[in-house]
Amino acid sequence: MDILSHAQIWAAIDALGERYGLTPSGLARKAGLDPTTFNRSKRETPTGRQRWPSTESIAKVLQATGASLDEFMALISANSGASRRHTRPLIGLAQAREGRFFDDAGFVVGAGFDEIEVLAGADENSYALEISGDSMEPLYRDGDIVIVSPSAPVRRGDRVVVKTRSGEIMAKELKRQTARSVELRSINPAYPDRVISRDELAWMARILWASQ
Repeated sequence: MDILSHAQIWAAIDALGERYGLTPSGLARKAGLDPTTFNRSKRETPTGRQRWPSTESIAKVLQATGASLDEFMALISANSGASRRHTRPLIGLAQAREGRFFDDAGFVVGAGFDEIEVLAGADENSYALEISGDSMEPLYRDGDIVIVSPSAPVRRGDRVVVKTRSGEIMAKELKRQTARSVELRSINPAYPDRVISRDELAWMARILWASQ
């Protein structure tokens, strides 16, 4: 499997900024990040160790500029000299509620789903989920597609997809988790926060990217 390089990722970020008329600091500022986040001097430590942009910071850049994930992937491909794409299952939220596409841990199983192209080198267990409804507005809207990983570590503040044993599935932000429960914050204030006991939780998967 081809792995994206440090240079390719940074070149794509620079190219995205240029496309929207922004310097690295202007791009970071527009995304709500520290203005020095994308500076060239920050791309390596004083000892020469490579610093990689986080998926969260790239997601914020895409949201701030309105660029799609496909657009960002095309910039990576342009800087790699070769195609850097592969496919992942694309599952609608209504399909996800049925449960036939997932095992007990939230990994995709079976067949019969559509596919979408994603970044090469991405989590091999990831899949795409099409959002429906307005529970995550204004962050994610009806029809937006999020890239989800059931194997990625989940921490406080991460956006997650959660499924209960009763079949309910929701996209929220993780507030807190303990041995007994998971506390979730609704992105849309019109919807209440949720507390789900571990006994009721079927699985929880982290949202890595959004393609809007």
